Amino acid sequence: MQLAPRFELFLLGPDEKKCSEAADTRTPNSSVFTFKKEDHTLANMIRGALLKDVHITFAGYKVPHPLFADFELRIQTDGKVTPKEALVNACKSLVSDLETLSREFTKEYELRKIIDHDGSANQ
Repeated sequence: MQLAPRFELFLLGPDEKKCSEAADTRTPNSSVFTFKKEDHTLANMIRGALLKDVHITFAGYKVPHPLFADFELRIQTDGKVTPKEALVNACKSLVSDLETLSREFTKEYELRKIIDHDGSANQ
């Protein structure tokens, strides 16, 4: 049996959607979002961003099977925002945080290169 290259586990097929929403009928103001071709890395980042929101009463995820790169994210809100709105806001917040991280890292990296270059020129 030949295994597919690892990166193909994260490529969507032509008819696949990255995320789908299903209303959770057992609890009010909650939905379950299924993410295809993603793993714990993204799931934990989104869950953490959601838990910072004051309107979130519950946010958690599970990976239904360890061999498949999918996860289910359950979100429950207090009713002032929908679970979908909360998810979109959390993703926007994450993108902003990651842009800041990238900018700060690049700045520090460039400063380190200048310092290291100047230090070697003086010796």
